[in-house]
Amino acid sequence: MWGDRILSTKNHILSIFALGGLNEIGKNMYAIEYANDILIIDCGNKFPDESLLGIDLIIPDIAYLEENKEKVRALIVTHGHEDHIGGIPFFLKKLNVPVYATRFTLGLIELKLKEHRILRESQLIEIKSNSNLKFENLSVSFFKVTHSIPDCLGMVFHTPEGNIVHTGDFKFDLTPENNEHSDIHKMAEIGKEGVLLLLSESTNAERPGLTPSEQMVGEHVEAAFRKAKRKIILSTFASNVSRVQQIVNAAHKTHRKLALLGRSMVNVVAVAMERGYLTVPDGMLIDQQEINEWPPERVAILCTGSQGEPLAALARLSTGNFRGVEILPEDTVVFAAGPIPGNERNVTSIVDNFFELGAKVIYGSGMTSGMHVSGHGYQEDLKLMLTLMKPQYFIPIHGEFRMLNHHRMLAESVGVEQGHTFIIKNGDVVDIEKGIARQTRTIPVGNTYIDGGDVGNVGEYVLRDRKQFAEDGMLIIVLTLSKAEGKLISEPETISRGFMDKDFREFRRDINQLTMKTLTDLQEANRTQWNVIKKQVKRSIQQHVYTQTKKKPMIVPILIEI
Repeated sequence: MWGDRILSTKNHILSIFALGGLNEIGKNMYAIEYANDILIIDCGNKFPDESLLGIDLIIPDIAYLEENKEKVRALIVTHGHEDHIGGIPFFLKKLNVPVYATRFTLGLIELKLKEHRILRESQLIEIKSNSNLKFENLSVSFFKVTHSIPDCLGMVFHTPEGNIVHTGDFKFDLTPENNEHSDIHKMAEIGKEGVLLLLSESTNAERPGLTPSEQMVGEHVEAAFRKAKRKIILSTFASNVSRVQQIVNAAHKTHRKLALLGRSMVNVVAVAMERGYLTVPDGMLIDQQEINEWPPERVAILCTGSQGEPLAALARLSTGNFRGVEILPEDTVVFAAGPIPGNERNVTSIVDNFFELGAKVIYGSGMTSGMHVSGHGYQEDLKLMLTLMKPQYFIPIHGEFRMLNHHRMLAESVGVEQGHTFIIKNGDVVDIEKGIARQTRTIPVGNTYIDGGDVGNVGEYVLRDRKQFAEDGMLIIVLTLSKAEGKLISEPETISRGFMDKDFREFRRDINQLTMKTLTDLQEANRTQWNVIKKQVKRSIQQHVYTQTKKKPMIVPILIEI
């Protein structure tokens, strides 16, 4: 009904797998493969934890897709959040396939492609909820879902084996701020037609009940504006356009000017206004330089940094390092977004900083502050989706293992047969042949690390060295040898970086003596090759240092011949 069933004369296997997004939050990327077609769903990133020193972003490893690039037909995007579009520029540099997305999502993707200077050669194609895409062996139709960003879609992949549904990120909000209602009637028709396999997001599978409505947030935002005595500073996801609209509406009602801080906030607001997703009264927006020209009770500031990012506008405001904008007692700071799992420590540190500056701080999600509700469905939302779709097989996606497992239990509680749910990892392949689904094989997957302009060249060895250097420091031993005799010309020079300061002079004397003894022993054994000297010096010093300090600094011998 919603797409043409494509019949195949050959006995091909339908395969479904993830390159990212399973057993993790972020980096979402899924694939449907049949015969000569591979269709990709989303290509996101995630941010590193503290153990990945120097890493800026993590994106999926697409080696399998590169090996099968002649089959990759398209990248189809559910919505414009970073964990779904953040990897697209890096993907397109290797596989320049058409990208299908809704109008607002394309606007956000274009910003990224401009930054990477590949917009001109990229193929961006707009789709809507009533669009139909046809490929050699597969076709795709869509349905509208509600989330915390405009223009979100679920997808139906029509295959010779049956229909595969990917929900995208969703919740069921009967009073959405942007009037973008989930198309429940269409979902019911899709379920009535028959769903062989459902892939559904699991972010809030542990939370009982229904997700609260965005409308609740609007009322609390307006109340905060009316109570604020001086400047009011709010931080939220730039992409949460409905939240931004609520802030604009509250500023208008309380006669405040609005300043935008942070590049992503400025860029996304510009896209949303240009494409008709955000309405801002004329004359409301002011530049950063104008903030101090207005009485503080007439100013509101909307900025990035709700997740505690150390270089974002909110963090810099909290430490007094944002030029021209000062936080003073009686200012009000509002966190209008909940922390993504893993970011809690950074967020609470910034909250503490604002309290120390004397500001009134409103933070916390749900009913705690009323300033944020999740865009991801709670248990009752997830059960409603399962009930509408009535899938024969089910793969919970988009979440850590416990979330996927909770979602499996919810599926079984509403009628999905036990044993028909696959809790899989990135790279695990679910194959469907003649209506029977099995998981017996995997494809190679992993993480690709972005370090500045370097993509994929930072491996486990580099990260291990960085971790060792960060934890225990480094010892550099410079040995100056006679080229003719291979003997030391002068005493070794031992340099400490991040290892120890106090008592190092005495410790260095011991290391130098040990180094000279090691060299003497090697010369007596006629073992004077450079690699042998470096290896033995490193081993001797490592053992001595660990015995004395219980630390394992990085040991770097440097040999100079004169």
